[in-house]
Amino acid sequence: MTSPQYVNVGTDFHADWLEDIRVNKSGVERRVAALGAARPVSGEAQVAFLLKAISCIDLTTLAGDDTPGRVERLCAKARNPVRRDILAAFDMADMGLTTGAVCVYHGMIETAVKALEGTGIPVAAVSTGFPAGLAPMETRIEEIRRSVGAGAAEIDIVVTRAHVLTGNWPALYAEVKAFKEACGAAHMKAILSTGEHGSLTEVARASMVVMMAGADFIKTSTGMEAVNATLPVSLVMARMIRDFADRTGIKVGYKPAGGIRKAAEAVRYLVLMKEELGRDWLEPGLFRFGASALLGDIERQLETLATGIPSAPWRHAMA
Repeated sequence: MTSPQYVNVGTDFHADWLEDIRVNKSGVERRVAALGAARPVSGEAQVAFLLKAISCIDLTTLAGDDTPGRVERLCAKARNPVRRDILAAFDMADMGLTTGAVCVYHGMIETAVKALEGTGIPVAAVSTGFPAGLAPMETRIEEIRRSVGAGAAEIDIVVTRAHVLTGNWPALYAEVKAFKEACGAAHMKAILSTGEHGSLTEVARASMVVMMAGADFIKTSTGMEAVNATLPVSLVMARMIRDFADRTGIKVGYKPAGGIRKAAEAVRYLVLMKEELGRDWLEPGLFRFGASALLGDIERQLETLATGIPSAPWRHAMA
């Protein structure tokens, strides 16, 4: 499965775009509550949403004990994320379903590229001193260049949280712009670590700054913070994406990462994207889940829907 690639060429730094950004937290919470109270997605629509969610997953392993064998098994799962007999029950066995990407540390890029050869599935690499992002600037830029050279088509960079916490927006802009230049033709996802920003207003401003600097995607978190992806944060970031598109005509992607483990949660995120940004943000070119456990639960739910018999988690191993 392929999806159009959207490139953000960025803009100059516009401090005035940030001045009027104020987020009404209670308003955000009401909107998210209304989303949760909506009529549940069921039947054919539920199957369609679950299959769509799979196509938008960055299937991820970021463990200190990763091995080439584990990464190869994960790539095999990315190539064939759902058992053929389950897909056949929905007349979808020949749809060419894959995950959106495989995400690994730098040391596993070449293994993943080789395992995915010929599939069109991109390899994403976390970079710039992931997850803390506190390595020297020259080291972070060199890591990006080496990852691109090793075959990564997407780079997930980590911003310096201190720039956000101190409101040093020019410094954040300059940092992300330098990272984008180092990425070259590779797509860049900017990880904001939103759970550490202190307020939704700062999340909104940081989102706007990194998009000005050229981020092709904005991403909630590394998955290793105390608070990772949430629907309120996702609503705020989606509306900044819409604002940026209104100002520039440029479409920027969105990636919630960390803590999304259940199929029902994934459907809520997709509904939010559809309602706030439109149909284009239901494709992997503009939307990804950063997840590892999510795929197993979706496959389990699909088997249950196909057979009418509850499926067990052990039936759908990841790697």
